[in-house]
Amino acid sequence: MTEIEITTVAERPELAARLWDMEDLWPEFAGYDSVGRLLYPRMVTELPEYVLVATDGDEVVARAFSVPFALHAEGRGELPARGWDEVLLWAFSDLRRGVAPDTVSAIEITVATGRRGEGLSGRMLAAMRENARSRGFAEVVAPVRPSGKHAEPDTPIHAYAYRTREDGLPYDPWLRVHVRAGATVHGVAPLSMTISASVEDWRAWTGLPFDRPGPVHVPGALTPVHCDPSQGYAVYVEPNIWVRHPLPRPAAPRA
Repeated sequence: MTEIEITTVAERPELAARLWDMEDLWPEFAGYDSVGRLLYPRMVTELPEYVLVATDGDEVVARAFSVPFALHAEGRGELPARGWDEVLLWAFSDLRRGVAPDTVSAIEITVATGRRGEGLSGRMLAAMRENARSRGFAEVVAPVRPSGKHAEPDTPIHAYAYRTREDGLPYDPWLRVHVRAGATVHGVAPLSMTISASVEDWRAWTGLPFDRPGPVHVPGALTPVHCDPSQGYAVYVEPNIWVRHPLPRPAAPRA
């Protein structure tokens, strides 16, 4: 069995075109967030040193996206309620204006469907943390998409975010990975991602009729999708959970 190697796209640019080769479990609608569709290609081309790829021989088995941004710039300071969407916009606004970043945000960690259960998500998170630390950052933050929330879409995100097991660890499996890695649960991003589309699009993505007004439970969605068939559209507003990872300072070079 070959050794799994984790590198950045900056180190192995030939992998950029293969980031989406692997099969994953993302629901189809998740690929239609307008901010993500605009900025994902730019992460690969403009911030390749923050895009990580895990390979097993010639096979891509996991990917991780992150972005540097200025959390403590004037007018900011708090992790945004618009979570995932907002931090992407901040990162590329800072890049365009030459604002020095002070924090790294995770954007996505995905493991190939056939390689789940091997601990790769934790390894990618550790590699993301180390990549940020080696570049001089003191903190990684993440708008976490809780992996178990889709099973109870009607539970308020604030209640779900702080639910714990008897051992004190978070109830949600993906939150547990972050906390075990050293993170703390900071708060909720109630409108982290927004996907608005026609009812025809939603029908194509989900196979559901979207013919009645009100909430629609969609497989893979963390909350119900709100449908207004008389106006011809439906909107999904996804909540995420902010976590913060303090990073140890890089060791001082020896004299």
